[in-house]
Amino acid sequence: EGTQAEHQVLVLSVDDVEVAKQLTNTFLQNPNAPKYQQDAWQSGEQASQPINLGLSNFNLRGYAEAPFTLIILAFCLVVFMASVLGMFPIVQQWLFIQPLEQLLSNHQWWRLFTPDFIHFSPIHLIFNLLWWLVLGAKIERVLGLSTLLIVFVVSSVAANVGQLLVSGVNFGGLSGVVYALIGFVWWLGWLRPEWNISLPKPIIVFLLVWLVVGYADVLWISMANTAHKLGLVSGCSLAFLYSRMSKKSSSV
Repeated sequence: EGTQAEHQVLVLSVDDVEVAKQLTNTFLQNPNAPKYQQDAWQSGEQASQPINLGLSNFNLRGYAEAPFTLIILAFCLVVFMASVLGMFPIVQQWLFIQPLEQLLSNHQWWRLFTPDFIHFSPIHLIFNLLWWLVLGAKIERVLGLSTLLIVFVVSSVAANVGQLLVSGVNFGGLSGVVYALIGFVWWLGWLRPEWNISLPKPIIVFLLVWLVVGYADVLWISMANTAHKLGLVSGCSLAFLYSRMSKKSSSV
C-alpha cells in the first residue's frame, strides 16, 4: 500500500492565483519535461528516476523503439532453442570462441561476440535476457542505438577474450555484457543524474554481492567470473568516457 504525495503552492499575491494555476497544470501534464529536470538539477535535487524493473508498466511500443535490443534477444533465444533441439554440436562448432592464435589464422572474428548468445540452462538464459531487455532498451531509447552498440561491442570483446585467456573456450552467456550495462547505467546515474537513467542502490548492491559470491566458488554452477568483472569494468569506464565527452561537446 502507498499514500499519495501532497504538494502545496505558495502564492504571495491574490493576483497571481490564476498564473499559479496555469503553471501547475502545465507541470502536471508533463512533469518530466527537460526544463523541469534541469531546474531540479540546478537547485541541487536529483531529478533522475531509477529504471523501473517491474513488468507492470510493460509497453510493447517502447520496446519497438529498441530494435537492437530485440535482435540480440532473438539471437539468444534461437541459439538456445537450437541447443535444446539437439543442435548443440553445430552451435559449438560455429559459435564457440577459439584461441587467439587460431582466430589470427582463420579470421573468424565473429567468434569474439557469438559466445554471448550461448546459454546452458533456462535460468541462465532468463536471468541474462531480463537484464538485457530492461537495461539495453533503456539505453537504446534514451541515449541511442550507437551508444548501446558501442557498449555491446567493447564489453563483448573484453569479457570474452578475458574469459578465454583465463579458462579456455568452454564458456558462454550474455552475463559479461549485462554487467557492462549495469556498470554503465550505475555510473551514468552518478555522473549525470540529469539524464534520467539510473539503477536503485539495492539492486546495485545485490549484483555486486552476486559478483563476489561467484568468486567464492560456493554455487552449484561454474560462473564466468572474469567475464563478469571485465564487463563491469568496461561498462563503468565507458560511462565515464561518455560523460566526459558529453560535457566537452556541450561546452563548445
